[in-house]
Parts: sequence; structure tokens; C-alpha cells
Amino acid sequence: MSEAALDTEAVSGPAGRQVWRQFRRHPGGVVGLLVLVAIVLAVFVGPYLHGVDPNRISIRERNQAPTFVHPFGTDNLGRDLFAAVLAGGRVSLAVGLAAMALTLALGASIGVASGYWRRLDGPLMRLTDLFLALPLLPLLLVVITLFREPLRAAFGPSTGIFILIVVGIGMTSWMHTARIVRGDVLAVKRQEFVLAAQASGMRARRIVIKHVLPNVLSSILVSATLGIASAIITESTLSFLGLGFPPDFPTWGRLLYDGVSFMQITPARVIWPGLAISLTVLSVNFIGDAIRDALDPRALRR
Repeated sequence: MSEAALDTEAVSGPAGRQVWRQFRRHPGGVVGLLVLVAIVLAVFVGPYLHGVDPNRISIRERNQAPTFVHPFGTDNLGRDLFAAVLAGGRVSLAVGLAAMALTLALGASIGVASGYWRRLDGPLMRLTDLFLALPLLPLLLVVITLFREPLRAAFGPSTGIFILIVVGIGMTSWMHTARIVRGDVLAVKRQEFVLAAQASGMRARRIVIKHVLPNVLSSILVSATLGIASAIITESTLSFLGLGFPPDFPTWGRLLYDGVSFMQITPARVIWPGLAISLTVLSVNFIGDAIRDALDPRALRR
């Protein structure tokens, strides 16, 4: 049985349980999964348990050290940092997931089309090279500066910036996924089962959906995990530069931006959001490594 066919079997039935067993053998992947689940539960369930408004101002409680009431302390306006980190996590994770979905949709589509249809390979790869040659961070800064106010006026301050950041990150992050998927498609389309499907007269679109896509799924899943981490870092960078969400709409990057000026007074203002970003990115990267190893055809054969 070919390695590509083993990849297809790995996503369903008994082989799915085998993939899970392989995943559990990766210590970093298991720890990363546990940490990511804990972070997701904290940011989505924690605000209801903590019950503190992240935007509530209390001048009498400003710049406090961690206490039982304020586990992460307070900022210069008396706002609870724990509540702000939890609220910021919702936005940062939402941006990461949405940008990753757009990145995968663009990258996988271009990679499959370029790898399977030879006439499209040249134009699509030259387009990919063009985007790879662009300085992405300055390009994002220009796009956000140009479209920030129109989108805010059309969709509101928070929703407009969310759409702008997600689309900006997605449109400038698909190139590596496209190249990885293209390479896998070039290998898969030379396999015997694909050649047999072509000889039987099956339409190219059906071959791609039924045979090609399932066999490049492992690369797409790994790209998805890396895409989430990259999107969170990029959003944090934009927010840290003051070009992200408005001040009353906290994200981890925005909390870092607001806390830089107060590092000597309350270092916790940059420690906690920075730690949240680091733990999330590390856990997602470890999960990606574990998924790649678990879907390795050699490991499945063993």
C-alpha cells in the first residue's frame, strides 16, 4: 500500500484511533494540547467565573500588586488585569482562528490548483513568489492605515478592525501553505491510484476532491496549527504598534502596548499578556509537531 493511501486511511475509522495513539506518544503534543485546552477554557469560561468587568475603572485600586480579588493586579486606572487578559484572549484566539481559516482556504486552493493543473502552475507560483518578495509587515501597516477608517465607519470600531486585521493577515500569510501543498500534490498525482482514476475517465475535479485532498490533509493540518500561532503573533505585533483594536477592546498585544510605559511601576502589565501569547504559540506549535509525526505514513505502518 502506498504512503499516500495510508494518509487517506489515517483520517477515518480504526486508523483514526491509531493516529490518536501516535499523537499521545508525543509528550510535547500532549502537553501542548492540555495547555491550549486550559487557555481556551480560561478565556471563554473564566470571565463568567471571575465576574469582573475588564473596563471597570477604580482609581483607588490602581497599580495594585496581585491579590485574591485581583489575581494579576491592576493597571494605572484600577482595571483588573486578570479580567483584561481573559477578555483579550477571546479576541486574540478569534483572530488567530479566523485568519488561519482564510490562510488555509487561499493557500490550499492555490497549492492544489498549481500542483494538479500544469497550465496553472507557472502563473500561480509566480504570484506566490511576488507575495513572498513583499515586505509583509510594512504592507500590513499600509493596508491598515488606508482602510482602517472606512471599515470602522461601515462596521463599527471593533468589527471593522477585526475584519481588517483578519483579512490583512490571511491575504499575506498563505504563500508557505501553497508551496507545501503544491509539493505534496505533485507527489500524490503520480501515485498509482490517481493514475488509475484518470485512466477510468473520472473528472479532474472529482479526483482532486476524492483522492488528492485527503492525501495532503496532514500538511494542511500542520499548516493550520502554524497559521494560528503566526496570526496571533502578527495581531499582537500590530496591536503593540498601536494599529490594532481600540483601547477599550483589549487584546494581548494591546495590553502589552498599554503596559510598556508602566513596566517599572507594574511589571505584571507586560508579563501576563506576554506569557499568555508565549504559552498559546508554544502549545499550538507542539500540537502541530505531534500531528505531523502522528500522520507520518512510516509511523502508521508500524
